[in-house]
This record gives sequence, structure tokens and C-alpha cells, in this order.
Amino acid sequence: MKILFFIDSFPAGGKERRLLELMKGLKKQSGIEFELIIMNNDVHYKEIFELGINIHFVIRKTKKDLSIFSKFYRLCKNFKPDIVHCWDSMTAVYLVPVSKLLRIKLVNGMVVDAPAKQNIHNKTWFRARLTFPFSHVIIGNSNAGLSAYKAPGRKSVCIYNGFNFNRTGFISDTEEIKKDLVINTPYVVGMVASFSVFKDYPTYYKAAEILLEKRKDITFLAIGDDTDSENSKNLIHDKYADNFRMLGRRLDVESLVSIMDVCVLATFTEGISNSILEYMALGKPVVATDGGGTSEIVREGETGLLMKPGQPAELAQRIETLLDDKELRNKMGIAGKLRVEQDFSIENMVNNFIYQYKKIIKKENGVI
Repeated sequence: MKILFFIDSFPAGGKERRLLELMKGLKKQSGIEFELIIMNNDVHYKEIFELGINIHFVIRKTKKDLSIFSKFYRLCKNFKPDIVHCWDSMTAVYLVPVSKLLRIKLVNGMVVDAPAKQNIHNKTWFRARLTFPFSHVIIGNSNAGLSAYKAPGRKSVCIYNGFNFNRTGFISDTEEIKKDLVINTPYVVGMVASFSVFKDYPTYYKAAEILLEKRKDITFLAIGDDTDSENSKNLIHDKYADNFRMLGRRLDVESLVSIMDVCVLATFTEGISNSILEYMALGKPVVATDGGGTSEIVREGETGLLMKPGQPAELAQRIETLLDDKELRNKMGIAGKLRVEQDFSIENMVNNFIYQYKKIIKKENGVI
């Protein structure tokens, strides 16, 4: 079996981590050969260069660079994959004509969120409408996402993200981390997500300020691309600045999560969040925005607490509930870790992808 993966870029994100873990799993399988095409030179997860696979960088000269079609065509024709698997909406659009011309089965993996509003003005929604009819299988990482994009049921499959517990084996000493970050408060609350229009940092920061108005025993962390930007810092009032650490992109995320007492994800739309998986795998209680695929992983009152979107007062109250109840924090942390071990393992994720790939090949050969 030969698979050619396509992705627009490789920053520090959920779908990129998911693809990396899948490729690492596929390397352990016999009879599976694969290559990777990336449309951007910025690669955060350097592990891909250790996989020993061919990686092709196909860079667009402009946003509407039509030469990409011919470049994709040549790469597919030379490699002769049985399956092309795209991981975002842009590569899906580029691959539709190529897969049709070369009669290659297209696995569409663009469904990684669950937008509340769908219309043709949303470019991802529009691309879904264009590419779904030509996709052999549509794989989303949440049932909520597949439903939101109205993916045809007969060709839709939900495969949850998997967490690699090997990542928890390289955690630094918590006291050393706090010392490096000059954290002297008894409690630490954090959010791991890029500072973007898809993540609700304003609500997180406002909730933090509500709590800091009445107590000074908490340090709040913001970890992810551009969380250390001026736009991010400008959302914090100067009088609260000493209780914030805006850390930007970090390679030691697991170590930073290990010092948190409560882990937050305030967002607008989400599939299955790798950040939440990470929180739970490290035994941390979660406070997250309800909606999308989040309720498919966070069990209210058992592994964490859910809140309505854009409600800083509610977020502040839920954070404080956990900070003031150590027993509840520990109970939720234990339950969360067990849930990830049972339902969101890397082995399950990789095996589910392999099953779908083999099913496509068997169907193509008339076996099923």
C-alpha cells in the first residue's frame, strides 16, 4: 500500500501533531509506504525529518498559484500512490482534479473543527462543498465536526486524535520550571493554544483579571504561537501583568502543563483538541468551552467542567471552584488520564486509519 500525504504547513498545531503521530505509527507497519508533501517551509515538528521518508516542499508563489496542480500531478504520477490523503481544505481543492485524472482514491481529512455557522462566505465550508463529492472517504476528528460540515454519512468516518504517552517521559522538575518563569504564587492556571481568531484568549484573559481583582495567589500562563505578541499582551491591563506569563511557542509544553493546577481551553470552534488530550493525559482537570467535539472528550463533572462560549465570569467561577477544591482537582485529573488511556490512545488512532486505508484498497480491488 502506498499513501501520499498532503498538508499546507507544519506549525505547532493539532492536525500537524496528529499527522506526525500517524506517520510514526505507520513506520512500524510492514507493507505500507508513504511520502509527505508540505506547502510551507516552516516546520515546527522536526521529528518528521527523522522518519526516513521522502518529504517534498511545494511552495506557492501566490495564493492562486495554478502551477501547484501540475506539481501535485507530477509527484503523484511518479510515486503512484494508491491513496492521497489531504489534511486541510486547501490541499483538498488542489487534489480533486489530480486524483480524478490519475484515478487515485482521495481521503479528505479537512474536518478538524466544528463551526457553528456554515455558509459559502466561510472559505473552509465552501471548499468542503467543492471537494466532498469527489472524496472517497471524509475523515474528521470529531462527530460534531462531520455533522457541522454536513459530510455525507455514507462516506464519513470519525477517528479521534490519539495521545502519545511517551511525551510525558521528558518532563522537567516542576520547581525548576517555576523558578525559570519566576512563579511564586501557590496556584498556576494555563491555556495552550495559538493566539488566533479561533481561540478565545480575550475571555481567558478577562476571567483571569476577574480572579486577580480579588486574589493574587494565581499565575496565568498563555502558551502557543503569538501568545507573546503585542496584540496578545495588549489585552492585559498593566496592573495585572505581574501575574501573567505570555510564553509564545514552546517545545517544552508537557513540562509547562505539569506545573498547572487547572488547564483551560477557551475557544469558538473545536474538533478534538490536542491541548485537552494533553491536559488530561498529564492528570490535570480541564475547564473548556462547550461545543464542537469538546464534549466528546470532556465529561462534565467527571474529567472537567464545561462553560458557555464567551463568558469570562463563568470561566472565572469554574476555575476558582477547582482551585479551592484540591480533592476535586485530583479526582478529575485521575479520571481524565484514564479516559485518554482507554479511548484516545495512539494505537487506536493508527489502527483506525490503517483499517480505513485497507478498506479502500479492498473495495478498489473488488474484495468487498
